[in-house]
Amino acid sequence: MAREVGRRAVLAAAGAAAAGTVLAGTARADQTVLVDPVADFGRWEGWGTSLAWWANVFGDRDDLADLWFTTRTVTYQGIPLPGLGMNIARYNLGACGFNTVLGERMVASPNIPPFKQIEGYWQDWTNEDPNSAAWNWSVDARQRAALVKAVARGAIAELFANSPMWWMCLNHNPSGAANAGNNLQSWNYRQHAAHLAAVAQRARTSWGVTFRTVEAFNEATSNFWRADGSQEGCHIDAAIQRTILGHLRSELNLRGLSGTMIAASDETNYDVARATWASYDPATRALVNQVNVHGYQGSGGRRDLLYNDVRAAGKILWNSETGDNDGTGLSMARNILLDLRWLHPTAWVFWQVMDPSPNWALIHYDPNTLRSGAVQTKLYVLAQFTRHIRPGMRIIGTAVDNAAAAYDPAARRLVLVGANPGAAQTITFDLSRFATVPATPVARWTTVPAGADRYVQRTDLRPNGRLLAVPFPAGSVQTVQIDGVA
Repeated sequence: MAREVGRRAVLAAAGAAAAGTVLAGTARADQTVLVDPVADFGRWEGWGTSLAWWANVFGDRDDLADLWFTTRTVTYQGIPLPGLGMNIARYNLGACGFNTVLGERMVASPNIPPFKQIEGYWQDWTNEDPNSAAWNWSVDARQRAALVKAVARGAIAELFANSPMWWMCLNHNPSGAANAGNNLQSWNYRQHAAHLAAVAQRARTSWGVTFRTVEAFNEATSNFWRADGSQEGCHIDAAIQRTILGHLRSELNLRGLSGTMIAASDETNYDVARATWASYDPATRALVNQVNVHGYQGSGGRRDLLYNDVRAAGKILWNSETGDNDGTGLSMARNILLDLRWLHPTAWVFWQVMDPSPNWALIHYDPNTLRSGAVQTKLYVLAQFTRHIRPGMRIIGTAVDNAAAAYDPAARRLVLVGANPGAAQTITFDLSRFATVPATPVARWTTVPAGADRYVQRTDLRPNGRLLAVPFPAGSVQTVQIDGVA
């Protein structure tokens, strides 16, 4: 992803301004939400996380793999935590290398910390053979370990690159150009695609990992990828993206990976993603199986228009990366709910579950000592979604921005998730469009970031006919699970 420190501050301020009327905590009237099973927005594929960069530090830990990729209760620093049950892992193909090739070396930004310098496998441009000494398959061991552990726990895998290899960059700096312009050498468009395809092939034959999708870009049309940046990144104009996508399809096919889908293009927000998609000609669109977008517009942007464009083209749509600077998790919950109502993705991916910035993290870690630290309330908020809206469920209609519903027809299970960032209120869910709603106690889980409830289960409510009144404390997120609904 792309989160420079300065960029984080700008986005945080913009998000707070856009969401100010929602998050201010003013009194709100009680609300009734009609749940509509006829408004079916498709089969849910799941939840996930990018492995950059936390997995470069902690990727060999089984307890963390269990915490992120199972629904078991996992003990972390003596605290029992609800496993998030994520089932998508996005593997970051590195762009760094510390070798010398014909007297040339990588130029590193003065502001990139070592744990964000991810080594790529193709380290010497003089030989394209992945079995030659020009390729080093032993690098990036911890992130690969995290990928293998995630897949062993049932995760879907996606391969993406923040930047092409350093030697493919005009200034040999994988953080970007001095002027934030295009930094991929024109004679290396195919080589960038070949690197991705070779890694996808190696993963299948040697790691036990089959990447479902490959993504060649990361926020590539954005103008904040500079030589003094704090991570890997590369500006690549949409016109150049079209050329690379053609190479990527050819390179995958050449290696027997014709069934591997192409994703594009991980733009930073909904409106930029829509502009990039509109710039693709029909032949390029035909190469793309899945449209990936990042959610860094917060509560702004035209999610609905992007959804309409992608649906019209018959493509899969993922929110492939989102994070924010609100440590309570309430902004995250709000934006998930906005995505489920207006964007209608079939998957939603958190940026990185562990981060040096406490407000961005589910678990914080020290960037200097690289020791894992405190659990943040965001983890419990995200659990409200990931543990209950499960792969294979159908996302159905609520027609409101602060609540979502999912239904499992086989299990006859209805899941309702609501967020109440303001004063305490009761949300009544109108289930009159269902044929059967048992009048038995239902389970609910509550998270109150400013209070004591983290992920507390209660069974103290039951439907009154086909109405279910749920009390929401101030500043809370809550999930209700009703079984036996037909």
